[in-house]
Amino acid sequence: MIHKMKNAHFILLITSILLFSCNTTPEQQEPEVSISNESIFNLDSKWLTEENKEIMLKDLQGQTLVVAMIYTSCEAACPILLADMQNIASKIPTENQPFVRYVLVSIDPSTDTPQHLKAFAIANQMDGENWSFLQGDEKSIRELANVLSVKYKQIEPMDFSHSNIITVVDQNGIITFQQEGLGTDNTETIGQIIQVTKKAIKN
Repeated sequence: MIHKMKNAHFILLITSILLFSCNTTPEQQEPEVSISNESIFNLDSKWLTEENKEIMLKDLQGQTLVVAMIYTSCEAACPILLADMQNIASKIPTENQPFVRYVLVSIDPSTDTPQHLKAFAIANQMDGENWSFLQGDEKSIRELANVLSVKYKQIEPMDFSHSNIITVVDQNGIITFQQEGLGTDNTETIGQIIQVTKKAIKN
């Protein structure tokens, strides 16, 4: 009788161990990919694209981002800044292009509605799959501008003074390089984009 009881206790113990080993505890689960405190993907702002689709910046994770802040009614600096962006895009190797997204963020949300941004993108031949135009509210724009070190100020109803900066952001949202000025040599910017994109391709 004692022998049978010992066997029963042994079977119960083994069953308990097997059941415990089948249950995955939080410590055993794969850790989630953490985002650095320096990542722009920590910003919880919401944006509308030129397709009127709501996104967050973290939705762009996994791509190399080339970001500039503009407004479409600008007749002085922005056309040159846009030309710089197009020039950079034209020099990125074909194999890298699927991993790069060119992002243009409006600082004039009242004028630059998604519909207006869409028309602007088409008119400027910037409506390809790897181009995005974003409209946000004033708070979101100001927050992103601060992160990107872009200063801007409205001086008339449809006129702004602003920094002319093109920012390269890696697939985890970390700023890796900034080009400042208009019509400047973009060789280093292109090199940075290609270098950062290699990491995205490997992942």
